[in-house]
Amino acid sequence: MDISKQKDLFDIPEEICYLNTASLSPSFRAVEKAGIDAVLQKSRPYLIPSSDFFDPVIELKKRFAKLIELDEYERIATIPSASYGIATVANNIKLNPGDTIVLMQEQFPSNYYSWKKLTDTHQAHLKIVQAPKTRTNRCRLWNEAILDAIDDSTAVVAMGHIHWSSGALFDLKAIRKKTRQHNALLIIDGSQSVGALPFSVKDIQPDALICAGYKWLFGPYGCAYAYYGPYFDNGEPLEENWTNRLDSHKLPDLTQYQDTYKPFANRYVMGESGSFIHVKMQLEALKQVLLWTPEAVQAHCRELSVKAVLELRNLGCYIEDDAYRSHHLFGLELPDSVDLKAFKKALSDQNIFVSFRGAYVRLSCHIFNTERDFQRFITCLKSVLT
Repeated sequence: MDISKQKDLFDIPEEICYLNTASLSPSFRAVEKAGIDAVLQKSRPYLIPSSDFFDPVIELKKRFAKLIELDEYERIATIPSASYGIATVANNIKLNPGDTIVLMQEQFPSNYYSWKKLTDTHQAHLKIVQAPKTRTNRCRLWNEAILDAIDDSTAVVAMGHIHWSSGALFDLKAIRKKTRQHNALLIIDGSQSVGALPFSVKDIQPDALICAGYKWLFGPYGCAYAYYGPYFDNGEPLEENWTNRLDSHKLPDLTQYQDTYKPFANRYVMGESGSFIHVKMQLEALKQVLLWTPEAVQAHCRELSVKAVLELRNLGCYIEDDAYRSHHLFGLELPDSVDLKAFKKALSDQNIFVSFRGAYVRLSCHIFNTERDFQRFITCLKSVLT
């Protein structure tokens, strides 16, 4: 399969330069059709079999499990958002006074607020690992600082596979090794990596992996996935819905109330997890993501952006070292000479879509992008350099 010739899967007009999948992915045509078909099916609910509450969800879990190299699909829960998954994790962790939770500088808010609340509740502490100020070997030094921050006081390390603004790549294998030495949990937010960057539960062995589903997994807004490892096998779900109890598929017997949850992560699924519209769209999305493979997506993004990255650096932009960042998502620190207000207006006028996050202009690409998209961005940037 030539991954570079699949732009026709999408409905993106030629005049649009979309370098913003990290914010919200475009649906490809098959996902759009699946959603429309599901909406029409809901118009005739008598044609929806009771098995549709369960069987498609099982298939969805199997596909996500395959994507992250996990054999036990029942360790996957379908959830409505990354914040729901993180809150579930935090709900099942008890801290001692003086314990620390290690976070990265400027993590996404959904992977901060639950930890702040948890440490405040238990008189514990957040330990925020700052990115080094230097532009030389910044990410390598940041990884070293993360490892140094993990000690006997550490109860949890919660972080992304990459930094959501800069694309800085974290050495999860080394971090996992250090957390094991200190009996700390490792909780990964894969929202900006899984699907576009290879991730293996077998290799990393996190205690939990949480992923928003509407970015690199191409699902509709309002869907997400979670992997929960053995630590959470007997935990408390955020809600008590009928589908997470044993034998819930036996609809005539639902009022034979059941104290026992389904095994593994099934206890953590959200209410209405069989959402007919969302699940059908998610199934179609993961089918295609698996066909592409994260390895091929990452290689494509690296190839189409390599010239642009060199030119951007020559223009005075700072980008993390290539060996310590992702290629589907990376941030630019702009030169001081850029008039930011004029730049944002120029981007808007020319239908170029990117994100401004903290100190970075974040560029994020996928298989529908070409070198021309990056050149349009660079031309626009040149127009406001003084």
